[in-house]
Amino acid sequence: MINTIAQKSKEPSLRVCTLTKAEEIRWDEFVEAHPEATFFHLAGWREVLEQVYQHKTYYFYAEEDGKIIGILPLGRVRSRLFGDALISTPFCVYGGAVGSEKACQALEAAAGRLAWHLGVDYLELRNLQPRYPNWPRSDLYVTFRKPIDPDPEKNLGAIPRKQRAIVRKGIESGLVSVIDTDNIERFFRMYSESVRNLGTPVFPKYYFKVLKKVFGDRCEVLTILHNERPVSSVMSFYFRDEVLPYYGGGIASARDFKANDFMYWELMRRASERGIQMFDYGRSKLNTGSYRFKTHWGFEPKPLHYEYKLIKANKIPEKNPLNPRYRFFVKAWQRLPIPLTWLIGPRIARNLG
Repeated sequence: MINTIAQKSKEPSLRVCTLTKAEEIRWDEFVEAHPEATFFHLAGWREVLEQVYQHKTYYFYAEEDGKIIGILPLGRVRSRLFGDALISTPFCVYGGAVGSEKACQALEAAAGRLAWHLGVDYLELRNLQPRYPNWPRSDLYVTFRKPIDPDPEKNLGAIPRKQRAIVRKGIESGLVSVIDTDNIERFFRMYSESVRNLGTPVFPKYYFKVLKKVFGDRCEVLTILHNERPVSSVMSFYFRDEVLPYYGGGIASARDFKANDFMYWELMRRASERGIQMFDYGRSKLNTGSYRFKTHWGFEPKPLHYEYKLIKANKIPEKNPLNPRYRFFVKAWQRLPIPLTWLIGPRIARNLG
């Protein structure tokens, strides 16, 4: 049935197909070559979503004359708490269709038919560029991306004066950065402490292990030490000439040493030295602490265009800690013992998408 939904197209020469394991190499070759594709369009996310969270995925591609001309990754997240959604792509900040205009139109039409067939509450496309001005949209999220120079000193000089002084304090605090090649244990401990303090459910440790396994060298953990004691850590993704710090955190005393600031500086310094040209600081909600933190580094916010096709729902979702509905939950979560958050958090986080 899904193949029938995918294959309908107004263009007789164009076929919309469902990704199989055998086609993953062709899919990723298209992603690597297309300038609008992102790390989150890689086929590996399909394995992550299915293996870690058991979410059903629908990876569509458009083909013409035997050549892939467009892709659209989709995952379904069903939850009693948060509803039933078809998303491109769950747990990823970017998604949506990529390819020629006629390919994108065919893929988005197939996604709409699939959403109706499944009877989900809504279809959500996390586009970098607006696609459907008449669809409901969320203006909550922005992203921060900025080119970096091959010379680390020029990058340091580009940080606004006040924030640069904080980075220098971190440098002078005797902090050291190391790459954790195979072990995510200390990253997970510090990350989970940080998200508990923010009142957010933590993802399972298994999720991060699978990210490392699936993406290999493209997924890297940088940890900051003070007197050989780990104080902060960040998991980043590398894609083409970009680095994307994606999950990060630190222990409470990290602030005393400016360890988080030093951590992002070290990531930027190391990235520039290995030839990376774009630092993607990632998604933030408007006017939140992380939003202000990134602007202090001289990054300019750029709007993200999350567009929704409502199926059963009559409004777009508000699954975020800023929603007053979750205020009590956030306060209560911040008081939980960390080991308890490891037990409960993953059961909630798998539904957030």
